[in-house]
Amino acid sequence: MDFDDYETLPSSSSTVTHMVAGSFAGIMEHCLMYPFDSVKTRMQSLKPHPRAKYRSIVDAFSKMVRHEGVLRPVRGMPAVVFAAGPAHALHFACYEKAKRVISGTETGAGRPLAQGLAGALSTLLHDLIMNPAEVVKQRMQMYGSTYRSCTDCFFKVIHSEGIRALYRSYTTQLTMNIPFQSIHFMAYEFCQDLTNHQRTYNPSAHMLSGAISGAVAAAITNPLDVCKTLLNTQEQQVVNSMKSNQLQINGLFSAATTVYRFGGLKGYFRGLKARVIFQVPATAISWSVYEFFKYTLMWKYPSLQNNYKPDHSTLLTHDGSNTPAIAGLTVAYK
Repeated sequence: MDFDDYETLPSSSSTVTHMVAGSFAGIMEHCLMYPFDSVKTRMQSLKPHPRAKYRSIVDAFSKMVRHEGVLRPVRGMPAVVFAAGPAHALHFACYEKAKRVISGTETGAGRPLAQGLAGALSTLLHDLIMNPAEVVKQRMQMYGSTYRSCTDCFFKVIHSEGIRALYRSYTTQLTMNIPFQSIHFMAYEFCQDLTNHQRTYNPSAHMLSGAISGAVAAAITNPLDVCKTLLNTQEQQVVNSMKSNQLQINGLFSAATTVYRFGGLKGYFRGLKARVIFQVPATAISWSVYEFFKYTLMWKYPSLQNNYKPDHSTLLTHDGSNTPAIAGLTVAYK
């Protein structure tokens, strides 16, 4: 490509690009990591069935396949595939837009407060779509689940518990995901400052930054994730063991006290290893796919991007090389 051709390139990626790239990232992440998510849900059970007690992640996975069938670890996947596309499309698009507006810069680099606030705002939209899918998914994942399909689960939950059951854990989900996503985005951007300061399209840097940010955020918010799982699954072994006439567990406080009652302080860290092991590759995949599709769409469909104002100085990287700058990202040729 000649230097003059760079003048036709957009200065920043559009909302459409962020939404398309985000939807691909969300679907890919959830599909590839779904079996690990199933194991995590099982390991967070407070009072598991005798045949669903596991010593480790490997033990859980092998027993699920051996006793319940080879497809058991992916049971309930259609629910998250259906919701992950639009949820992540809004998630990434809102984050990118809010980060630019709050920071007043193109990339938001070096502005952790703007990154954290943008992550929190984007989570409100993401969880609004994903919460019902989480309820269906986790009920399908539990041992002894009697639902025939995701659709069957969806309508039976509404019929027996009301539509509010699909959002019973919404406030808990937000209480968990707002700090999770804020920490996640801030950690990712911080790692990018260290490993990819010039914000080039660098797959290895995106993958490493995604993995580290996912691990940190997952470990910090695991207690809230245990509470969310209990609210979503309404684990019958636990509900039936409660002395009160309470038929359902509602609200974060009720969930938190129930977790402590059945598991003590250790109960809040059930499934921690599985959650971290799940999040490390999940966020690495998500960011790698997102950055790849954003980069690809910007090059192949420049007409979809924001208007570009010719300025040859913006086409130079910090070291003076003539690599093109796109949305604050310069392309590193190897």
